[in-house]
Amino acid sequence: MGRAEARQARTRGARRAARRGRPSGGKRTGIRRFFTWKKILGTFFGFCLLGMLGFVILYLVVDIPEGNAAAKKQSNVYRYSNGKVIARTGDVNREIVDLDKVPEDVQKTFVAAENKSFYKDEGIDFKGTARGVLNTLTGKGKQGGSTITQQYVKNYYLSQDQTVSRKLKELVVSLKVDRETSKDDILAGYINTSYYGRGAYGIQAAAQAYYGIDAKKLNVRQGAYLAALLQAPSQYDWAAATPTGKKLVKQRWNYVLDNMVEEGWLDSGKRSGMTFPTPENPKAPPGREGQIGYLVEEAKREVLRNSGLSEAEFEAGGYTVTLNIDPKKQKQLEKAVDAKLNDKLDRKKNKADARVQAGAASVDPKTGKVLAMYGGEDYVKHYTNNATRRDYQSASTFKPLILAAALENGSTTQDGKPITASTVYDGTSERPVKGGDVAFAPPNEDDVSYGPVTVQKAMNKSVNSVFAQMGVDVGMPKVLETAGKLGMDVKGVPAVPAQTLGSMGASPLEMAGVYATLDNHGKKVTPALVASVEHKDRTVDLPDPIGDEVIKRGTADSITSVLTGVVDDGTGRAVRNASQDIAGKTGTSDDNKSAWFTGYTPKLVTSVGLFGEGEKGNQVSMRGAGGFKRVNGSGFPSEIWAAYTFDAMGAPSEFDLDTSMGAAIAPPVEPTTGEPKEPTNEPTKPDDDPTKKPTTKPTEPTQTPTTPTAPPTTPTPTTKPPTQDPDPSSSAGLPDDPDDSLLDRD
Repeated sequence: MGRAEARQARTRGARRAARRGRPSGGKRTGIRRFFTWKKILGTFFGFCLLGMLGFVILYLVVDIPEGNAAAKKQSNVYRYSNGKVIARTGDVNREIVDLDKVPEDVQKTFVAAENKSFYKDEGIDFKGTARGVLNTLTGKGKQGGSTITQQYVKNYYLSQDQTVSRKLKELVVSLKVDRETSKDDILAGYINTSYYGRGAYGIQAAAQAYYGIDAKKLNVRQGAYLAALLQAPSQYDWAAATPTGKKLVKQRWNYVLDNMVEEGWLDSGKRSGMTFPTPENPKAPPGREGQIGYLVEEAKREVLRNSGLSEAEFEAGGYTVTLNIDPKKQKQLEKAVDAKLNDKLDRKKNKADARVQAGAASVDPKTGKVLAMYGGEDYVKHYTNNATRRDYQSASTFKPLILAAALENGSTTQDGKPITASTVYDGTSERPVKGGDVAFAPPNEDDVSYGPVTVQKAMNKSVNSVFAQMGVDVGMPKVLETAGKLGMDVKGVPAVPAQTLGSMGASPLEMAGVYATLDNHGKKVTPALVASVEHKDRTVDLPDPIGDEVIKRGTADSITSVLTGVVDDGTGRAVRNASQDIAGKTGTSDDNKSAWFTGYTPKLVTSVGLFGEGEKGNQVSMRGAGGFKRVNGSGFPSEIWAAYTFDAMGAPSEFDLDTSMGAAIAPPVEPTTGEPKEPTNEPTKPDDDPTKKPTTKPTEPTQTPTTPTAPPTTPTPTTKPPTQDPDPSSSAGLPDDPDDSLLDRD
């Protein structure tokens, strides 16, 4: 090769080297000197070797610890706001049973639910554990799969802490336990240490809690339900589960049984004929009699809902839960319900009386504290908390929210007039609603027609036709949006005109929160039963019950002003007091299945609901209870409200309202042109004016009948059953209700 050719070769090599980013001598430059495929692979395998070496060292160092789960179980203490102990819970409800005391097919339900490879694996699920470690490191929560062995190790040897070190220790201990312990002993330990809800630890306690039998008598259907429970004991408890929870636990139950068929542990023919084994209703543990059980169970639910604690963590014990309940006001509320309702009913002899269930909640509107709560006659006798149940219609207590939506959105009538307390509507009964997409023509109570009527009077008299039209004028989506802002659960509720009559379900606690938000000038009040949760090893934070402004003060204060008119000159007159400002609304639902009074002073908001409940827990009418044709909101609920409020409120107070409408100012002049006179033969009902206006402490409000414009023409009924009809539950002696189909009667 000549010199020229050599030079050309060197030049070409330099160019190629330059393109590769390194000198022509072949040496790498820049960052490529440090990262090559060989170096990357070498580093990776080096880390793998280090990890394996570390795991070997960890395996040699970590021993199986002594079982400590039982030793760490403690009581949870519940206290009133003054520190007095309400109840102690948390004594471990568990009875260890040998595996041979559990039917073999029931044993297999737990394996099918949690770990189908249990009998073949070596105690750990590397993939699931790696996922759990990664989730912990990245802050994604308590996710990740575990084998039955790992769950048993966590329950019995370790703790519920979600840390990387605990997960690694779980891994090592699980390997050693699997090598040193039989599969049967591991399975027995697992089903005996797991938490099933209802305070039951272990399968024996769970069998008693859900089916009232010993574990040895469980069948495979029942076993599959208990196995399904372990995924979410509180959510899947059939007695307390939401419709979604019931759907999920049924899916889980089917999943367990299908896995058993797949593994050859259950005959497919038997499987196809299996029906869901509905558990028994819970039985109250000792010491939960009266109102204590309602307070303790609702406080626990609130802690779990707001604290981020799992049920197993909370039930492990060591927590002091202080409630906002004022023991003095709690006694006053119980006394009022007894004096104004329970003492006047004969539940043993009168079928109608036996159907009546009462619930009430009292809230401080400035702090959101639940000061008193009445859940039912006795937690031991009636497990469902009537103060928090949401399965009965809210009836006319919903009407103020329609007006609130109108004011908040600056809504107008069909002819373009702004909606205010003085706006005139057509109050004719069964008048077709204009402007709606759905035909709707609701009757008024007892089919009374009012003709042209102001919104104020329509609220006072609870005129259905007016608020049905107003709902369409505002737009039902806006009505429900406002209701949601105020605190009602409107998820999945259809935005149809029928909602204006209060067909949506609500609880006394929920309605107390809604009206407390109005009382608090539009700042959101979420009733808080629990004041604090303390534990020696951790801090538990709870949300502030007072939130931001959700509706304008002018809107909230205007509604309060209008609702004083309901008390001064409407269906709420049974609670009038000469020295105390009061706002409120009555409500009576379809076929008299519920009756309400939700009212407030500047310092106290209380909602009282009565619910008709049959022997099987179904909704039934309360007609005939107490000897009355029907139980209206201005009857027993108002009487309970007045007796409690005037005993508990302290010194009289006045509303501080920023509004230019409603009953707080001179009432608007009622239109006269074309307004028909109202009938004077209105049927006897307990929802009209009392004969006397209560003074500082009212006498017992009577259920005296009147007509809208005339004095009574029929005798005033007493609160005792009439002598001619000792059983008001029968049809004898009771005139037919002219409008049993109405969604609202107040």
